[in-house]
Amino acid sequence: MECLYFSAGRCRSCTQMPVPYVDQLQAKADHCATALAQFPELQFLPPQASSESGFRNKAKMVISGTTENPTIGILDADGHGVDLRNCGVCAPELRALFPVIERFIKELKLIPYDVPKGKGQLKHVILTLSDTGAVMVRWVLRTKKHFVALRDSLPQFLELLPRYSVVSVNFLPEHKAVLEGEEEIILTRRTTLEFGLNGVPMHLRPQGFFQTNTEIAAALYRQARQWITDANPASLWDLYSGVGGFALHCAEGGRRVQGIETSTEAVAAAQVTVEEMGLENTTFTAMDATEFALAAEQAPEAVIVNPPRRGITADLAQWLNDSTVQHVVYSSCNSVSLARDLAWLDKFTAKQARVMDMFPQTNHYEVIVRLERTAA
Repeated sequence: MECLYFSAGRCRSCTQMPVPYVDQLQAKADHCATALAQFPELQFLPPQASSESGFRNKAKMVISGTTENPTIGILDADGHGVDLRNCGVCAPELRALFPVIERFIKELKLIPYDVPKGKGQLKHVILTLSDTGAVMVRWVLRTKKHFVALRDSLPQFLELLPRYSVVSVNFLPEHKAVLEGEEEIILTRRTTLEFGLNGVPMHLRPQGFFQTNTEIAAALYRQARQWITDANPASLWDLYSGVGGFALHCAEGGRRVQGIETSTEAVAAAQVTVEEMGLENTTFTAMDATEFALAAEQAPEAVIVNPPRRGITADLAQWLNDSTVQHVVYSSCNSVSLARDLAWLDKFTAKQARVMDMFPQTNHYEVIVRLERTAA
């Protein structure tokens, strides 16, 4: 993939841009194999390749410049805007919306936030694309000065968006390097963006998390579902469940499934799918994964864990070792913490692993591992 922004030195986010994609993928597979070399029984399946361009379903764009000439992209080292609206890793459908965003900035006279001066109103626009073609647009403001203008322009804005789209306004009053604040007002009647991965309807609320590469997310869930289907446990926990991707893909045949996630927004979104699909034996609870496990009266036959980069806790690893759980599927975005956690899980043997290239053009990747209990 060629990128004029990278070649011109305007953006270096995609650090592997000059490397042919086939070499990127092999390097990630080799890196993961080295990181997990201490587990000799681990068999690596062929890495799952991604589209090398246009794969990002999410665009987190900083708005800078002026009302008359806004930039949509990132900030340079001095805090000034760098326009990246033709970024090649963003899905074409998202790039097509940037002129619409610019139009409404100008028509509504929205004032971009000036980071060096700490003045202005519009900080970011966060766009998420569903595989159904719908989008979620989140305007991030410093104060509520422009809120009425955005609310009142909603009918005109929706006319230029795909059907079933969601629009919200988020408020970030603090001057700090984060993307969003705690307060969010959804402007549309529709409150969730629906995905349809592998025939499973999944819902995303404005402050929820969804994988940024829909193609690889679907492949990741298929791999987990295949391993769980082969093991055929009667009961399953999905810890760090997010909006329920793993749990919902494995909730079949009357299996008892419990999803655990700290985000109440994500739990609410997952519950929408439970009701839509009529999954009577599937539930989601907003709770810390380790606290839930340690307080449980009975363990399931299988557990899926998909923790943040820091990995699972030592207490959760010890609980899994001491439990009656027979099968573990571990999805990780950090092979370093994964290697540590697999070493902690010494009552289990890592049997299979697969690198899933969630983040082409970078050194990052996802890896999913199947473990089986080998000791009481």
